Amino acid sequence: MGVLCGQTRDQNSLPSSLTYIPQVIGEKDDNAIVKGRCCFHRSPTTETTVWSENMDTLLTNQAGLDAFRTFLKSEFSEENAEFWLACEDFKKTESAEKIASKAKMIYSEFIDAEAPKEINIDFSTRDLISKNIAEPTLTCFDEVQKLIYSLMAKDSFPQFLKSEIYKKLVNSKQVGNHKKWLPFL
Repeated sequence: MGVLCGQTRDQNSLPSSLTYIPQVIGEKDDNAIVKGRCCFHRSPTTETTVWSENMDTLLTNQAGLDAFRTFLKSEFSEENAEFWLACEDFKKTESAEKIASKAKMIYSEFIDAEAPKEINIDFSTRDLISKNIAEPTLTCFDEVQKLIYSLMAKDSFPQFLKSEIYKKLVNSKQVGNHKKWLPFL
């Protein structure tokens, strides 16, 4: 038995991406977190392979997101991830004043026909968004964000998993990190 995120867990019931560490800081304590250190941790090798499960897993992991963005940059399609991230940040905006300014910034950077990082969307979608940002809400980019997410999930994500960038990262984790502890241990 051990503690994982505040829950007592049998080592046989762990997700495959976690490894049981029976000795923590030289003490055998199978039922507690010792000095803030958990007796379970994600193996560095597994972390990179877990990204292949789905794009959400990749995008919510900073190292995975960084690797994916590097890949997108090499494919000249980084604007898709940047737009998606800008929309995620936009949804967290609280003041009406900031909502308006951020909406205009996203439009001018990604949506406008002359945008420096123009995403690939059709005219009717672009027109709808230009109308939506006249009086922006936190959901004014939702439809186009879903469209770009879908494009990345169906096209860029599978290509990323086949890329040399991803393969090298997985291989380097398998060779170089199999004995390393994660920073929080």
